[in-house]
Amino acid sequence: MPPGKVLQPVLKMKVDELFLCWLSESSTQTMLQDCLQRIKTPGRTEMGAGDAGQPGPLLAAAAPACKPGVFDSLGAPSPAPASAALPLGAATSPRSGPHVRGPPRRSAGTRVACGCPLYWKGPLFYSAGGERTGSVSAHKFVAMWRKTLQNCHDDAAKFVHLLMNPGCNYLVQEDFVPFLQDVVNTHPGLAFLKEASEFHSRYITTVIQRIFYTVNRSWSGRITCAELRRSTFLQNVALLEEEADINQLTEYFSYEHFYVIYCKFWELDTDHDLLIDSQDLARHNDHALSTKMIERIFSGAVTRGRKVQKEGKISYADFVWFLISEEDKKTPTSIEYWFRCMDLDGDGALSMFELEYFYEEQCRRLDSMAIEALPFEDCLCQMLDLVKPQSEGKITLHDLKSCKLANVFFDTFFNIEKYLDHEQKEQVSLLRESESEGPELSDWEKYAAEEYDILVAEEAAGEPWEDGYEAELSPVDQKLSVLRSPLAQRPFFEAPSALGTVDLYEYACDDADVQPS
Repeated sequence: MPPGKVLQPVLKMKVDELFLCWLSESSTQTMLQDCLQRIKTPGRTEMGAGDAGQPGPLLAAAAPACKPGVFDSLGAPSPAPASAALPLGAATSPRSGPHVRGPPRRSAGTRVACGCPLYWKGPLFYSAGGERTGSVSAHKFVAMWRKTLQNCHDDAAKFVHLLMNPGCNYLVQEDFVPFLQDVVNTHPGLAFLKEASEFHSRYITTVIQRIFYTVNRSWSGRITCAELRRSTFLQNVALLEEEADINQLTEYFSYEHFYVIYCKFWELDTDHDLLIDSQDLARHNDHALSTKMIERIFSGAVTRGRKVQKEGKISYADFVWFLISEEDKKTPTSIEYWFRCMDLDGDGALSMFELEYFYEEQCRRLDSMAIEALPFEDCLCQMLDLVKPQSEGKITLHDLKSCKLANVFFDTFFNIEKYLDHEQKEQVSLLRESESEGPELSDWEKYAAEEYDILVAEEAAGEPWEDGYEAELSPVDQKLSVLRSPLAQRPFFEAPSALGTVDLYEYACDDADVQPS
């Protein structure tokens, strides 16, 4: 067959049949049974299970421990040892340099028999019934894989088929738990977490939120094959096998990113009920966000479930979306996030009235700082020149996605600190661009790297002296002492539901809008 020619469906089925015949031979079954036994995971953790521990002085890879506490599990949690702490993580490769690839770690069972990346082993094992019995026979595995090949013709369809619930053609958040638990259990970059199993579900939940944040472009809470194909998620899953440093996989799996998000949540959650209200969120970044925008976040426009409407609080999962959107306003999802918040009447466009509604508070805050604010008319002219909307008198979602400075637009209307920062940067922007070296990082990656270094420095400064005497309690130690009291027993991760009961609308978007950033 000439190179590059694609097999016709009939020939492909014949090749698959011959492959399965080879797979059914006794020697192949013996090899497969041995490989499955070696890759079998010791167990699964349900979403949010085993998270009732408290921080303490545990160190991982000669690094200080994190100051936040832990989340409770679904149902009745069992307390972890008092010495348990969120590890800071192992030493990482330089962030600005090229990725440092470790030696490939291949699984003969999955690689030879199925041609799948190594970290598909968990979904393959569970899909063949291994979760129920603890082992899988060659006959069951062959039957499962034959059915998968008959119904799925690309990697995205196969991955969805392996993880989804029976009768579904999409993935919900809970479907990713066994896959990610296997990553936590077996990836060398997360080996330091083996002794801190009570933190597994927190990392898993963060990764799941990041997956849906990037992949689920429809905001439906259900990832389809089409969305998976348009994303880079499966490419990142394949890189798990080659990349020994988990922090190099910044799009979904970075432990450093999880560490930063979790610490920021813990700092705001002063009563440690695992929920934050509008007053808690207002303290983020030294009250940088306007009150009107915080009210919109808690209105249900960008949160899931009814807890926001009933209790006026958001969960950790909602906070993951907020923090990534706040620190990087250039991605498609973050633009949609803030557009939903600013679109008060839900007509799919930002009117001049809505812009003035948010800008009024910015002017008052600038006046209180003895800074002269631009009149709204002048500010509006600047923003229209920045965005260049296609229709006069309104700004659409498409207009903002086409604008390369959407972050400047949003910060002008509801983030006072970043607005002032943009004003200062305009004078030296060309100089800074000329001084930049190395590969360009996203705004979120820059923020996460800076905050992680700050957290490491703060934790190191809070350690006791090594002269036989204990130093005076630092703010970090004071927080740790508070954490030693029993936490409220609340579930960490709740089953996702439809968006809040407010009357939301569907945004019409073209093919350009759904492409991953």
